[in-house]
Amino acid sequence: MTASAQEAAGYEPDPRRWRALWVTLVAGFMSLLDVSIVVVALPSVQRGLHASPAQVQWVVSGYALAFALALVTAGRLGDALDRRRIFLLALSGFVVFSAACGAAPGITSLIAARLAQGLAAGFMAPQNSALIQQMFRGAERGRAFGFFGATVGISSAVGPLAGGMILALADGAQGWRWIFYVNVPIGILAVLLGRRLLPRTQRSGRGHVDLPGVLLLGLGVLALMFPLVQAGSGGFGRLWWLFLAGAALLVAFARRQRRLVARDTEPLLDPRLFTTVRGYAVGAGVGTLYFVGFSGVWLVFALFYQDGLGFSPLRSGLAVTPFALGSACAAAIAGRLVDRLGRILTVGGLTAVIIGLGGTALLLRFAPLDVAPWAAAPLLFLGGAGSGCVISPNITMTLRDVPVHMAGAAGGALQTGQRLGAAVGTAALPGLFYLVLGGSGDYRGALVIGLGAALVGMAASLALATFDWRRDRRSRQGHGTCPEDVANSPVHARQT
Repeated sequence: MTASAQEAAGYEPDPRRWRALWVTLVAGFMSLLDVSIVVVALPSVQRGLHASPAQVQWVVSGYALAFALALVTAGRLGDALDRRRIFLLALSGFVVFSAACGAAPGITSLIAARLAQGLAAGFMAPQNSALIQQMFRGAERGRAFGFFGATVGISSAVGPLAGGMILALADGAQGWRWIFYVNVPIGILAVLLGRRLLPRTQRSGRGHVDLPGVLLLGLGVLALMFPLVQAGSGGFGRLWWLFLAGAALLVAFARRQRRLVARDTEPLLDPRLFTTVRGYAVGAGVGTLYFVGFSGVWLVFALFYQDGLGFSPLRSGLAVTPFALGSACAAAIAGRLVDRLGRILTVGGLTAVIIGLGGTALLLRFAPLDVAPWAAAPLLFLGGAGSGCVISPNITMTLRDVPVHMAGAAGGALQTGQRLGAAVGTAALPGLFYLVLGGSGDYRGALVIGLGAALVGMAASLALATFDWRRDRRSRQGHGTCPEDVANSPVHARQT
């Protein structure tokens, strides 16, 4: 019997579980939206606070850095203590620090508030997926993860549009402050509802948290991400040695976790997640590689439309809205199909994303510029529909067989990989864009190179997903075709 089957045997559904899910999704949407929504406001922030380009870049990169640093530790704390309590405390902090961002009198205080806001978001994020593991079982878990995956994908894709709309409505030199203030009433309502609806967590094990492991992992992630967030000011050239240091720290962290498991001591991140939980290692790899391309394309589009074509932030956001619409439509459907189709769903989705974004790049390169942005809408919709079949099903397949007592750490590790991938993409893709632009002054050529680099990450994700699908198919054929054999096969256990 699988771990998920053992847990389902004693499961009593909470009648409030679906309402509680929406509380966590709203909070998760806000925290992930704040990664991308601020991008369109950076010129307004720079003018309003008289900041340098390097300072204003930290408004985005500081949030992403603090977010990633907290994830695994926060997930483990939720598993060991109480996910509900940590979620509510983190959400309350997110609201407070959002207000502090909006009220910041200068760039230094804004950066400090963004770091604190990112830390709060990082503590909140792994509780979302862990609470789904706790509240749902069986087919309902797949549906719940479908909604969660849709939230992850849509929040990233809709950020430029949401930011543009807020700036259009809150006109003036200080209009950018409402990008942060809008979180406050929504967050307060989510806190009040969460106190009523979210279930408490029974403590896992002895509540031990591996503090040396926290230090090793935190320093390792920091060393890997810091050169990336400093890429705009020459971070690659000056800080390349941090990549080596980060890799060494993560190797030391992995060895420590294996030693703790061998001594029957609770690790910060159980290595058996990657070796014994079906689908987890592959799913984490697919998600990390996909986010390298997925996260960076929005910056490339914003630079092309706003700097190259002179679009306003709102018009720039509208130009990429078809992707968000396609993602929203497909993600809800894909959450219901993942049990039936399994990994082939992500293979097809990745293929659609590559075709959609590749076709968009070619159209924007060669078609007349007065019609190209709007003629690209069907291709962007196709790419968005493909993305909805990637993020949501991949999260479901990665996390659904994770035991509940490991759910927080598993969700934190999965999202850490995605944040690292996003950091690579948001540093490398605009860097390539500016490199081509500086050499040729050709915005269309720079766009093609930037999107082409994104497609490389997505193609690597497709190769890994295809390998996993073909392995599952061979395993299914090896077990025969009769219903009894399929029902008892490892592949069937993985996909149900």
